[in-house]
Amino acid sequence: MNKFLKGAMIVGLSAAMVGCSSNAASNDSDSKGKSLSGTITAAGSSALKPLVDVAAEQFSNENPDVSITVDAGGSGEGLKQVADKTVTLGNSDVAAEEKLDKDQAKNLVDHQVCVVTMAPIVNKDVGVKDLTKQQLIDIFTGKTTNWEDVGGPDEDIVLVTRPTSSGTRATFQKYALDGNEEASNASMETDDSGVLLQNVTDTKGAIGYVALSYLVDNDDVDTVAIDGVKPTLENTYSGDYKVWTFEHMYTNGEPDKATKAFLDYIMGEKFGKKMESLGYGVSSKMEKTDH
Repeated sequence: MNKFLKGAMIVGLSAAMVGCSSNAASNDSDSKGKSLSGTITAAGSSALKPLVDVAAEQFSNENPDVSITVDAGGSGEGLKQVADKTVTLGNSDVAAEEKLDKDQAKNLVDHQVCVVTMAPIVNKDVGVKDLTKQQLIDIFTGKTTNWEDVGGPDEDIVLVTRPTSSGTRATFQKYALDGNEEASNASMETDDSGVLLQNVTDTKGAIGYVALSYLVDNDDVDTVAIDGVKPTLENTYSGDYKVWTFEHMYTNGEPDKATKAFLDYIMGEKFGKKMESLGYGVSSKMEKTDH
């Protein structure tokens, strides 16, 4: 082969390689440019809100063209709004069928994202760290009205409660109170777990209940064990602590591309590591799923 022909072949091959490389780079650039976009609105469970807030912030950092708005309002309200298609995601502590009639719930698609543990909490001045389940029932049904009757100070018990639309209330009533109806205290009723926590913190003799997520790095209130079992993730995983539920994020029909990506992100392994630090349980770690 003469030197001229050999040189021409080398130049031609080099040009082809450059062309392929350039095309690959162009395709890679195009792929990166095709980012997710869309608007996601979520409402409902205040117990789930801290998790969704953090997930939304992290997801939006990675996908800046996706706008996510998260509100609370209670599980019942979130389910109603997603059924009416006024929000993209309805966040709930309970199954849709427990809050909506069959026709409203039939088109909703359930996405179970995590486990949430509900804990009884008391004002610091109460000094009671453990109650039997029966004592807890007697307190929340209004039968016991003074802390002295359960080993505390001579002080009136002040109930800080959630409305009937609340999934936190439904979970606590079902598993902590054995289905017994709470006594009414309209003056201290709130549909927001953060407000409830603050009310218990500020009110002497107060008792209420919140998700563990509201107690991370918070020592302004005391948690109360039930029959000697503390409300912790470890005790929830083992099945020893019974006041927990799966958290649901409902869509009306199958989710669109951006919403599906957001749900996949929340349930993914990467965010699962963050989940526990926020006070939520990873569903796959549950050793027992019956109560």
